[in-house]
This record gives sequence, C-alpha cells and structure tokens, in this order.
Amino acid sequence: MDARWIFALVRPSIGSDRKKRGRVLAAPVPPVDARAHNRAAWDLLSRSGDRWTVPVDARTVERARRGEWSVQLTNTKPVPRGWFPPDMRDVEILALASGGGQQACIFAAAGARVTLLDNSPEQLAKDRLVATRHGLELRLEEGTMEDLSRFPDASFDLVFNPISVIFTRDARAVWREAARVLRSGGALLAGFVQPVAYLFDRAALDGAAPLAVKHKVPYADERDLPREELEARLGRREPLEFGHTLTDLLGAQLDAGLQLVAMYEDVFGDATLDEHIATQMATRAVKR
Repeated sequence: MDARWIFALVRPSIGSDRKKRGRVLAAPVPPVDARAHNRAAWDLLSRSGDRWTVPVDARTVERARRGEWSVQLTNTKPVPRGWFPPDMRDVEILALASGGGQQACIFAAAGARVTLLDNSPEQLAKDRLVATRHGLELRLEEGTMEDLSRFPDASFDLVFNPISVIFTRDARAVWREAARVLRSGGALLAGFVQPVAYLFDRAALDGAAPLAVKHKVPYADERDLPREELEARLGRREPLEFGHTLTDLLGAQLDAGLQLVAMYEDVFGDATLDEHIATQMATRAVKR
C-alpha cells in the first residue's frame, strides 16, 4: 500500500570517530524499500488474522446478493447507504487498497463490477478465495495506491478507499489519481486518521502511557520514532505509518477537482483518545 524510505535520525560524518561531545553516535538505520517492507508487513498481518484480513462468510455474501449489505471506511461505523448508487448492478468500482476478502467481495455480490488494487499478495489471495468459493467476478491487481497508471482516465463510477493513506507518504497522489480514474459525477469514498492522533505515541493511544503531546504533524514513523523503536518496528515487520495534515487529507481532494459533499467522524474503538475526540473521518467527494 505504500512507498517510503527510512532515513537515519543521526548521520555521523564519514571518517569521523563517531564521537561528539563525549557521546558515541549510533550508526544510521539503513534505507529500506518501503513498498517491499509494507507489502511484507501486510502479508504477515493477513496471515495472523488481523480484523481487516478475515474474509466474509457465505451468509454475508448471500445477504449482499439480496441487497442487504454494509461496508466500512473506518473502524466502527458503516458507510451510509445513501453514499452509494441505489442500484449497484454494473456500477464500476475501484476498491483501492481494500484487500482482505471483505469490501470488494461484498460489492461484487451486490452486482457491481469490481477491480481491486492492493499492495499485499496475501490480502489479494483472500479476495481470490472468496470469489472462487462463491462465484464472484473480481479483477485483482497488485500495486500501490499512488500509481493507478494502468487504468485509463474516467474508468470508474466509484473509488472506495478505506483507511490506508496512513501507509503512504503522498496522500495527495492518491487523491489525484483517484480523481483521474473517476468518471464525471463519480465519487471517491475515503477513510483516514485525523492528524490529532499522531501527536501522541502508540503507548499513549493504547492506554499504557499518559496522553502527552510528543510528535508534530505531518508525522512519519521513519523520521519521528526513536531509533530503537523504529528498528524494533522494522524487525517485527509492522507497517510504517504517516500522519498527514488536513490540507493534504481534505484540501488535496479539492485540489484534485473533487467536491466534498458528505463526511462523518469515527473512533478507533479501543484507544484511550476515544474518550476525548473522534480521530477517524470518512468523506464522500464527487468529481465535478
């Protein structure tokens, strides 16, 4: 789902004794292929049974075929049905960074013509499994959400992008490409984490430490985490995240030629910050 590089937090000069003011400087964190790292991270999550990687069951598919379905862009709230066309039959949908055997399969069961693009082969395999098991038609594509160059302009009626721009450095590119592949009158449905969540470290959000402002926004794991924590996260193959400004989350949708027509807020569902503020948002933006 993503492309980025890990930069050293401290860069000693070549040939120095790596000492400054009596302190030995740590060696830099080697650059990594961010796309490959996050692909491997999501493959691991998919194998571990993360909630966004559990395929829908037969009952969910059959209900969707009868028109009884719901999907999520954020953690706890279903997307209002009014955000979708009344009749989903033959609606061309790009499920963007939406693998895992869930939303894309529900759309297909509801009658839509669905293309799914995801960076994780394991996540795509979940959708392939559901499609094969239940006779659903899905076009599966492996790739990153910032580059939709394989799709011509005006290819889709709807782009559905659940929370995933947190895994890319360039949210603007995602909105720009989504707008390009939408037909006139088509809609981008997107979920994302609001900037306030990235002011705090993960321990604070999990309730293991006091809520105290620690970071600034825009935020990047690769830049703002302590070196030891960054190395540990890389070693555990956890996805690296980026916290974007509202200018890049909302303003960039407008810059891409989209018109914001609806939104709602949501909570993580298990974070300490939930008691104080909703930190997730979903938007519906129409191509003019």
